[in-house]
Amino acid sequence: MTALQREDDLTSGNGRIVPFKMAHLVFQCADRQTVVEWYRKLFQADLVFEDEVLTFLTFDEEHHRLAFFNKPELASKQDTVVGVHHIAYSYRSIGDLLSTYDRLKPLGILPVWSINHGPTTSLYFSDPEGNNIELQVDNFPDQSDAAAFFKTEIFANNPIGIEFDPDEMVAMWRNGASDAELCALGTAATGQSLGPQKR
Repeated sequence: MTALQREDDLTSGNGRIVPFKMAHLVFQCADRQTVVEWYRKLFQADLVFEDEVLTFLTFDEEHHRLAFFNKPELASKQDTVVGVHHIAYSYRSIGDLLSTYDRLKPLGILPVWSINHGPTTSLYFSDPEGNNIELQVDNFPDQSDAAAFFKTEIFANNPIGIEFDPDEMVAMWRNGASDAELCALGTAATGQSLGPQKR
């Protein structure tokens, strides 16, 4: 961008100058090699750079999306301290999310929590050093529908969501269930229902 560009090209449209993307995440690792290999499998990521101190990975056009510092002297992560709880990545479709689950399962990378939150269908994973990663897909066709869902009685009564069995969900997907069926809050993969969901 140059100084000659219009002001509205530099802002979010409401006068605020905001980041236009998230560039990368950096982890400090006691067992860097194990953690790096886990993320390479999770994201089918390419190795960009590695030396004795630092590793860079990417899974798209960005020069690096993940970086890992080699810090073998560090203690293990504890759940009893403040900090980031999890990092979430979105997939384009429920099929892409379930296909990723199906690919990771034989590699021994399994979700620790599978839940339909209402606005998203989500799989949570824990990396070898206890960092939590969410892989998700949006359940609504646009963000305004998701925002509207936050104001419903369904969400007020259950803001966390309904857990599901990812193997059952994969079976439904392979048997031709629609995206709307798979993303509905309370699918056959749970045996529960909190009402219909728009898609």
